[in-house]
Amino acid sequence: MFPSETKILVIDDMPSIRDLVKNTLKAMGFKNIVEAGDGEEGLKVLLQNNVAGSQIQLVISDWNMPKMKGLDLLKQVRATAEWTNLPFVLLTSESERDQVTEAVLAGVSQYIVKPFSAKIFEDKLKAAWLKHNKA
Repeated sequence: MFPSETKILVIDDMPSIRDLVKNTLKAMGFKNIVEAGDGEEGLKVLLQNNVAGSQIQLVISDWNMPKMKGLDLLKQVRATAEWTNLPFVLLTSESERDQVTEAVLAGVSQYIVKPFSAKIFEDKLKAAWLKHNKA
């Protein structure tokens, strides 16, 4: 599982969902959480923190947002050399097979359908950790 000091970026256009995700992460023991209100802002946060010792180590992003959707952000992240292995979890209310397939093809680490329980959230983070830390 991700260490408690992991720097996590939470991106969602709804402050209530950002708060829910942040509170769930805090309950799991995470302390280093930053946030953004949409994909464009999230990309700026990633760029601003792209210095040694300050990098974002996990992104949890909503799919449907104004300005830049989570899937578009994921594609930009995967196209950037230093972020190709950055764990990236998409949150969405969409569960259609075509969308899941598109996210997987774009390199998503895990996919969480809203609403979700704390247990499902934790299980998905564990799966994302394992995917990015295979020996």
